[in-house]
Amino acid sequence: MARYRGPVEKLERRLGVDLGLKGERRLAGKSALEKRPYAPGQHGQRRTKVSEYGLQLREKQKAKFMYGVSEKQFRALYKEANRKDGNTGSILIELLEQRLDNVVYRMGFATTRASARQFVNHGHILVDGKRVDIPSFRVKAGQKIEIREKSKANPQIVRSLELTNQTGMVEWVDVDKDKVFGIYTRVPKREEVSIPVEERLIVELYSK
Repeated sequence: MARYRGPVEKLERRLGVDLGLKGERRLAGKSALEKRPYAPGQHGQRRTKVSEYGLQLREKQKAKFMYGVSEKQFRALYKEANRKDGNTGSILIELLEQRLDNVVYRMGFATTRASARQFVNHGHILVDGKRVDIPSFRVKAGQKIEIREKSKANPQIVRSLELTNQTGMVEWVDVDKDKVFGIYTRVPKREEVSIPVEERLIVELYSK
């Protein structure tokens, strides 16, 4: 299944949760979810009973859309997490957090993961001094992520860094805003990652 490219605010309304897909619009209190906190469509305000499978599927969709990965990529990450020792759900979230596009977003170089993915695709991002244009590239603890010299004045990047004054920075990155680079200091623990996803239900879904 291809990556979703439709209206993201409708997606958030359908899932009933803020997935961070609109960046600055969300911070300004203008998101459609805040104005219309119910599913889109003429029957959106109806109360419907969701099955156990429906609940599990919804959690998977939340994680997929939030991190911007395809079904094939998500399944591959789940299989990798399942092979490792430890809590499969927690490991899955940790693997998603190590994606380069997500790290660029966490460092405040982009207001959304979609924008971060675009920056990576267009070659604006360097990892340890080398250009990497693969959004799924897995960042390791200690690696340096920076904006290439020609792109440091990009208005979107400058604005994104300004907005981090409102949103703050996560504890597992160390960012120099003036020089526009950051160090991915460590892989975060699941309890540190604040996302509206119950990964336990995702594990139950794939375990069937």
